[in-house]
Amino acid sequence: MMTIERTISKEQIKELPKATYHGRIYVVQTEAEADKAVLFLKSQHLVGIDSETRPSFRKGQTHKVALLQVATEDSCFLFRLNVIGLTPSLVSFLEDPNVLKVGLSLRDDFMMLHKRGAFDVQGCVELQEYVRAFGIQDKSLQKIYALLFKQRISKSQQLTNWEADVLTDGQKHYAAIDAWACLSIYNLLQDLKETGSFVIAPPKETIE
Repeated sequence: MMTIERTISKEQIKELPKATYHGRIYVVQTEAEADKAVLFLKSQHLVGIDSETRPSFRKGQTHKVALLQVATEDSCFLFRLNVIGLTPSLVSFLEDPNVLKVGLSLRDDFMMLHKRGAFDVQGCVELQEYVRAFGIQDKSLQKIYALLFKQRISKSQQLTNWEADVLTDGQKHYAAIDAWACLSIYNLLQDLKETGSFVIAPPKETIE
């Protein structure tokens, strides 16, 4: 029986072991590679999804989404949108209702993706809403993952240049683990829901 805590502090997260991703990572930077990757992803019924954008350090400066990450249980595809754009095959994937796409803050991701092209996304699960039924009050991916898996997702690569000519191993791992973590969270909660093998921890008393 698993006890699900409602919230976790940043201090508690710092004490947890670092999460690692052990699956395969494919960097997709041609339209032909995108077509091939999408063909595989459309054969899946469930994927994790996330995106990365080059950070802006100047007021008024913004960038378009540079990377779209799509993960299965053992593989993650990193689509370099700053190189290939939002290809027709990627649009068809986003619009495919038969592939359930699990992510966090999806509204923000899709709003940014729309700056690269028009699409009508279908088949999505927003984790921030999904976790409420399990008593989880935290909204960040790092906190939700820490609550359920007792591991810390490192954010050290978040503000790196996602439009660099070559992505570093650190960037690739960071990008992959975010999409994969969304899928892992959903799979675990679905399993707990089906088996009923969880209890929600009582609310912690607040000290005035």
